[in-house]
Amino acid sequence: MTKKIGFIDLFIDEWHANHYPEWFRTAKRAGEFELGYAWERAPLEGRRPLEAWCRDFDMTPAGSIEEVVEKSDAVCVLAPANPELHLELAEYAIKSGKPVYVDKPFAESLATAQRICNLAAEYGTPLMSSSALRFPDELICGKVQALNPFLMTTVGGGRCFAEYAIHQLEMIVSVMGTEVRDLRLSGNKTRVAVTLEYADGRLASLNYAPGFRFAFSVANAAESLQYAELHNHYQNLIAAMLDFFATGVSPIPQKETLGIAELLERAVALQDAACRN
Repeated sequence: MTKKIGFIDLFIDEWHANHYPEWFRTAKRAGEFELGYAWERAPLEGRRPLEAWCRDFDMTPAGSIEEVVEKSDAVCVLAPANPELHLELAEYAIKSGKPVYVDKPFAESLATAQRICNLAAEYGTPLMSSSALRFPDELICGKVQALNPFLMTTVGGGRCFAEYAIHQLEMIVSVMGTEVRDLRLSGNKTRVAVTLEYADGRLASLNYAPGFRFAFSVANAAESLQYAELHNHYQNLIAAMLDFFATGVSPIPQKETLGIAELLERAVALQDAACRN
């Protein structure tokens, strides 16, 4: 019997919800799952309402978060541009004990991220959150990790730093870890440079401008790797998500999810301060 996946969103007609169904239905484990119920708090002005969106994506509109959770075997909490609402949108699903995926950024602060994790621990709920940029072919093939880099540089863009810095931090932490002893930022709203210094002296840098494409480079004392284009990150994320829904085991250590939340909170606070000065 196939397992049903439910969607919970702030407004359903958004980029992630509009693309995930196709990727779910073409993923390696697609035969084990089917898309079921979806719910949104309210449609965004000018976007398709829930009923129209569900017709287009062959899902069933739900009348409440509770209905989605009760009729699903696994739940995706989306609202990718509104991490400040993730705890509220995810709370009922987390209390169900069913696997819950929370879209990026996981939370707007480390304190809220910890509350979500504590709630999942209390109810024994499998929990996963990630940026797709953790999963491009170039990062998961093993070459980067085998290099054991002492320097990593990422670039990337997007609407605003607070929403899109998560992608570069996810890349960095997946390779370099969370033991950052110092984080420095310079820039303004449209150009930001962040340096992360690790406890053992390794360095990472994050460079943001709205129009930048995502890319990264790594180096050790003997060699370097540069990747100007990244491939299949969303497809690989969906594959990892379905593995998680099937097994209840997240591929991402909770320590990293919390560490990324802390680094993002610090970086956004520094950017806000830089913009005020």
